[in-house]
Amino acid sequence: MLIDGSCHCGNIRFELSWPDGGNEIAARACGCSFCVKHGGVWTAHPHAGLIVRVADPGLVSPYAFETRTAVFQVCARCGVVPLVTSDINAHRYAVVNVNAFEHFDASRIRRAGVSFDGEDTGSRLARRQRNWIARVTFAPPPLPAVNA
Repeated sequence: MLIDGSCHCGNIRFELSWPDGGNEIAARACGCSFCVKHGGVWTAHPHAGLIVRVADPGLVSPYAFETRTAVFQVCARCGVVPLVTSDINAHRYAVVNVNAFEHFDASRIRRAGVSFDGEDTGSRLARRQRNWIARVTFAPPPLPAVNA
């Protein structure tokens, strides 16, 4: 299944290739102060694929805090955080914000709260390697249409 998503202004867009099977998508509402303040509800699947397109990279404000092992990709124009990336052993992993999904039946999202307080850095990185999206590509934006 292919799921499109973006920030509010469309500067950061993604295509999430979700493995078939199952009607629900599990999503985690992180309890950290950043996610609570930004409405971050994250999903990932280790067999999913993600293509990210950024129209204006100058309008992306990457933000990392605490352990600095994850980078929140914040759109500087509209303030939405559609995805988070984590580079582990020279490999990029990601989670996407289900609130950024477009044209998707929200009743198919199973939301649950989660807290990672007390998790050490090694355990955190291992969890991401097991559960986050492992096929992440940042692609150039599509070329504009040519009027004939």
